[in-house]
Amino acid sequence: MSAVFLGVRHHSPACARLVERTVEELRPAHVLVEGPAEMNGRLDELLLGHTLPVAVFSHYRDGQRAATSWAPLCDYSPEWVALRAGRAAGAEVRFIDLPAWHPAFAERTNRYADAEVRYAEATERLCGHFAVDSPDALWDRLFEVEPDDGIAERLDAYFALVRGEARADTGDRAREEYMAAWVRAAVGAAGGRPVLVVTGGFHQPALRSLTASGGSGDGSGDGSGDGSGGEWWDVGADGWPSVPSPPAGADAGSFLVPYSFRQLDAFTGYQSGMPSPGYYQEVWEKGPQAAADGLLRAVVERLRARKVPVSTADLIAARSLTEGLTVLRGHPRTARTDVLDGLAGALITDDLDGPLPWTDRGPLRAGTHPAVVEMLAACGGERIGRLHPATPAPPLVHEVAAQLSRLALDGGPDRSYRLDLTDPVDLERSRVLHRLRVLGVPGLVRTAGPGHGVDPVFTECWEPRSPAGREAALAEAGAFGANLAEAAAAALTERTGAGAGADVPAGVLFDAVLCGVGGLSERLLSELSSRIGGLTAPGALGEVLSTSLGLWRHDRVYGLARGPLLAAVIDGAVRRLLWLLEGARGPAGVDLPRLRAVAAVRDAVLYAPEPLGVTRETAAAIADRISRDPAAPSDLRGAAFGLHRLLESSSPGAGGPAEAVREMSAAGTDALGDWLAGLFALARDEVSGDSGHRAAAGSGPDPEALIAVLDDLMCALPDDAFLAGLPALRQAFAFFPPRERERIAGRLLERRGVHGSSRALLRTTADPLLIARAGALEQHVTDLLNHYGLGGTAA
Repeated sequence: MSAVFLGVRHHSPACARLVERTVEELRPAHVLVEGPAEMNGRLDELLLGHTLPVAVFSHYRDGQRAATSWAPLCDYSPEWVALRAGRAAGAEVRFIDLPAWHPAFAERTNRYADAEVRYAEATERLCGHFAVDSPDALWDRLFEVEPDDGIAERLDAYFALVRGEARADTGDRAREEYMAAWVRAAVGAAGGRPVLVVTGGFHQPALRSLTASGGSGDGSGDGSGDGSGGEWWDVGADGWPSVPSPPAGADAGSFLVPYSFRQLDAFTGYQSGMPSPGYYQEVWEKGPQAAADGLLRAVVERLRARKVPVSTADLIAARSLTEGLTVLRGHPRTARTDVLDGLAGALITDDLDGPLPWTDRGPLRAGTHPAVVEMLAACGGERIGRLHPATPAPPLVHEVAAQLSRLALDGGPDRSYRLDLTDPVDLERSRVLHRLRVLGVPGLVRTAGPGHGVDPVFTECWEPRSPAGREAALAEAGAFGANLAEAAAAALTERTGAGAGADVPAGVLFDAVLCGVGGLSERLLSELSSRIGGLTAPGALGEVLSTSLGLWRHDRVYGLARGPLLAAVIDGAVRRLLWLLEGARGPAGVDLPRLRAVAAVRDAVLYAPEPLGVTRETAAAIADRISRDPAAPSDLRGAAFGLHRLLESSSPGAGGPAEAVREMSAAGTDALGDWLAGLFALARDEVSGDSGHRAAAGSGPDPEALIAVLDDLMCALPDDAFLAGLPALRQAFAFFPPRERERIAGRLLERRGVHGSSRALLRTTADPLLIARAGALEQHVTDLLNHYGLGGTAA
């Protein structure tokens, strides 16, 4: 007898019942299941007494690629039922799909992603024919609420239509060729007894064809996807296809982890299978009609528990609408969408800003109606899987448990911790907790502590949070390494990889500090350096520079002051920033992150010259060129002018700020305001007369000259020009703290020979812009009255 192929939909109760019934009737010699073949030696582990759902978590990492994936199983997964029922029937049970690390899965994080979703043209036609909104509603209509009689034939017809003439992608073709090899080997070894093959329905037609032909079907798929055909795997001495091994030097493995209904639910982002796992668990255990009745009750109970008024009349209306929709749609039993549509019709009286979420697939949108959220939460269920105590765990799980015990951090789910970071033991505790944090392991969150290395805070507070998912998160973190420091380093390294945002390096740098740089890998440090060298946004790079510079100069908590890592980061960031700033172009306005980056360069050159490969003279020359470049943004020109004055104020031919202000005023008050903002961001002591940076620079200009020229320019401006430029000018002077603004106001009063309070001058009764506009409006009205001879005379 040859193979019997059952094409199924992942996580379908109807398909699970069919598999169970077929195994019982067929009593096959072999049951072959779509799943990771590398787990075949560990099926006893998989079939321990776990509380489902659980998942096979697989990971892969080499020098070029890192990948993780899950193969989840719940009570009503056809694959799980095939394993369990096949083993109970005495069959030899095997997984027959490629390992998760294989390039065939390069674009997938979920092995059981529905192929009929990827090849959706046929399902769209069927949805139109049966007048349903989504493939999930179509599936319910065709299979879940229909009687089980004839379901195998209906599934065959459905999947043949879905597959149709669609050409599978390279990954699917490689998988199908490999699975077909297992089928041929099982048929040869079965001695005439039947072989049951349970796979995703999309693969079923191809497997039948490949098995019947005894070859590679269309000859278009192989292990590397080059279309050369032929077998690309070895056959073992036992006659079974070998399991491909990862490339040399790669790290790959698989572990069982707990899973949850929330992770299985399409409405929280799951890629495949049935949505609403809690509802379909009820369908599996009690049947569609009992599940529908239970869903009505569950939704009403959830809404009432959250103080949402739901009357008995509302419940009666929802039940009546549900029953009417079931009849109207021709369903022999109530479907999930019948219940949800009936509840929506009875309970939602206000307008919705979009279609109901069960008409499609994917996560809920922000702003979804609260009643809809509760409906889907009731459908989703709250079950969390649990592994059997004898289940092997990755080495990291045991290493973390040992560290937490050694450091007295295993005080239970309600224990909080206050750590003194000046104490070596507490500092080690902090590093362990931060390593768990960057690995995404729940249980404790930091509620207080230093925000950066120069923050004068020497204590940390960690408070307990829900540990749900901790066991799975620890197992998944094992993909990053066998010990905690190595795993944290690998996780941080991955954060700096391709596709990371421009704001990542500064956060990774400080996380590396919190985790303990000494325990992190050289690869992380080199990745961080290369990532910094590739940044194109001065603002992000300036944040990295200021963070590392502060740690290099002042760190007392983490012991990194004058450290070689930070020295390399500072040097690379300064070089890159000077290059980026000299080529910067852009629209008018003030770019505050860019100005902060220039300030970071200033501080590095003035206060950390030791690690720099750029001399002070070189930095001053670059700043001078930027300040004179008419194509550069005005705010950057002002900042570069200030930087040049600070670094080389006595250079021959260097004009003073008063002369530069006169030159910039010719470009308009907006450009002048932007230029002044840049200058004040870098060297506000040029106006205030403070001695900090000027003393570091050796000597500086007289601030009185700059105040005088600014005062003269402002007074000479026509009212309309002054009003137009006032916002930019106000933004520029916002760089001064109140005390310095008061000092400048006092000098302006002295220039006019006025004796009074400069503080009072700064305190207006309304927004100065509003006052200026009101004054301009009054002047305009006066001019109009005078123009038409309507002006009054002074009394």
